[in-house]
Amino acid sequence: MKKTKLFFAVGLLGLALAGCQTTTGGGQDVESPKETALKAAMEAYVDGTVVPTYRALADATTALYAQCEVMMNHFDAGTLTEADVKAAADEWEKARKYWELSEAFLFGPAANHNIDPHIDSWPLDKDGMDAMLGNAAQMALIEEQGADYVGDKLGYGLLGFHAVEYMLYASDNADKSNVRLHALNYTRAEMVYLVAVAEDLRNQTVALEASWAGIDNISAEKQTILEEAEIDYNDFTKGYGSYMKVATGGVYATYQEAAEELMQGCIDIADEVGNTKIGRPANATSDEDRNYIESPYSLNSIEDFQDNIRSIRNAYCGSQAGDASVSAYIATIDKDLDDRCRAAIEEALQVIAVIPEPFAVSAKSGEAQNAVKVVGTDLVDVLTEVNAALSR
Repeated sequence: MKKTKLFFAVGLLGLALAGCQTTTGGGQDVESPKETALKAAMEAYVDGTVVPTYRALADATTALYAQCEVMMNHFDAGTLTEADVKAAADEWEKARKYWELSEAFLFGPAANHNIDPHIDSWPLDKDGMDAMLGNAAQMALIEEQGADYVGDKLGYGLLGFHAVEYMLYASDNADKSNVRLHALNYTRAEMVYLVAVAEDLRNQTVALEASWAGIDNISAEKQTILEEAEIDYNDFTKGYGSYMKVATGGVYATYQEAAEELMQGCIDIADEVGNTKIGRPANATSDEDRNYIESPYSLNSIEDFQDNIRSIRNAYCGSQAGDASVSAYIATIDKDLDDRCRAAIEEALQVIAVIPEPFAVSAKSGEAQNAVKVVGTDLVDVLTEVNAALSR
């Protein structure tokens, strides 16, 4: 579902740029009003939504990793408490929210570097986990190498948010009003694994921030993290966001093209939430489909889904009131379409909110079936209309 952008040869740029310029009587090229409006929208999108979201995500996973290290130190000292686990679970929830708020922009670095599947694949590979935890030689390597080992050697089903979630929450939670934590009966292998996966999660999210903002625009601490992890992507130099803010060649030849990418990201996550995250278990005919439940241990599924829709709202409307946005531009050419799109986003949030947790129990409910249609069809359709309107 992700689109891959290619770098254009310099000789083709003149042709591409012709679509975003008009010529004055004196022969001077100027930006069209449409491109001027979309340029402002892309600047606000990158600087006001994408980069702040990824920065907050990287900060939250850094705190999560630190708290998992506290858990390990207290375990080794024989002083691990439920308060230690609760503190780590609280950091997990903060990080989880920022990640879900980023899913409308999974194009670019998150897709190009496989960061999305690396940190957010489910369901958890429990059989693989049991085999790993029981393999003394493998666990010794994990303890020695940490994130370097797990990030390179373990499959996606043993990494990321849901591996950490499993280690922090009871595996049989069934009451959202009383979500229980993992018991204190950890093995040392589980502690070693938890810390290594949390470190890898931190490294991947710091790489996301650097990939969008540019390596020089992240903290010195985060630069050191990437250097020690030996993570160095080409887009660290300028930051992927610069291609959307200065759409005159390279990844995007026009601001319209950048805005269309933004909207396609919104379409993709609306489709995934409605037809896969909710729709697959809602229409399940196999155990594999029935078990395709996001964040099942923390009972955070419904919050995840809502935050994905909020990520669409932030991308389309802007994160702050008054932001330049695609919504503001669409309102100038088709006010009814903009109103319908905003209303569809709010309706999606409302219908998801009434699905009961645990989602594993309510997936086949009428509320879930309604959400499949409202999100997977109605919202997708109006977002697709907006994307088409950008080409007018």
